[in-house]
This record gives sequence, C-alpha cells and structure tokens, in this order.
Amino acid sequence: MTVNRRKKDTRQRGSHTHGWGSKKKHRGSGNRGGKGMAGTGKRADSKKPSIWQDDYFGKHGFASRGKRLSTVNVGFLDESVEKLVKASLAKHQNGSYEIDLSEIGFDKLLGRGQVRKKLIIKADSASKEAVDAVKAAGGEVLLPGQKS
Repeated sequence: MTVNRRKKDTRQRGSHTHGWGSKKKHRGSGNRGGKGMAGTGKRADSKKPSIWQDDYFGKHGFASRGKRLSTVNVGFLDESVEKLVKASLAKHQNGSYEIDLSEIGFDKLLGRGQVRKKLIIKADSASKEAVDAVKAAGGEVLLPGQKS
C-alpha cells in the first residue's frame, strides 16, 4: 500500500523568496491590499455586515461649540421652592423666597410657567418674560450689574 507523505519543501525553509518570484513582488502593504482596515467591504459585500457593527463608515462624535447654558423655568421654581428650602438651597424670609440659581446649578432663568409665590431670584441671566412673570407676582430678579 502506498502512503501519501507531505513534501518536505512545503515550509519553504531557505527558499529565499517563498514562491513569490522576485523579492520586489512581495513588499509593502500594497501587496496585501492596503494598511489597517483596507479592503474590509467598501467595494465587495462579503464583509460588510461584520464591518457595520464596528462603526467603520461615516463620521462619529461632535465638536464642542462651547459651554451650553443650564436653564430653568420660573414655573418649575415656583412649584419646587418648598423642596429647595428643605434642602437649604433657598431661604424663606418675610413671606418671600430667596433663590440663588448658581447654587442650584443653573445659569439662566426662563419664563415658562406661572409664578404664584413672591420670589427673589439671583441669576446670571434671565429672559424678559421671566423677569416680567416674577415681577407680576411681587418678586424680583437680580442680575449681575444691578443693585439689589
């Protein structure tokens, strides 16, 4: 019975070019289709599903355009002023509530909602509607550059 044995030259030890002919033919990344993720399915559909899950295509993330303002509406402050007093983030004096928005973590006061309580609000900035709503309820909005 004949036995098929592997040829000993399959590992190409000492072969110098390992079956590629000239040395020049097997150099560089062009020989394997490019560097990195090249050839991973932009043209052929065979590998696309495995590439889609890796976020290979398209742009990702965003460039920050600066600090975004943290805003709060007067209606929210009116509803939650008792909770703020309990958490010692606001003061109740002489029938009015004093709130410093920077202590709570807000930058700007907006005018949505109704104001039923007398609020004295210190804010970095406020919309005209917010100032009018607070004044209509007997309170005031203190902005930088204004005297209290």
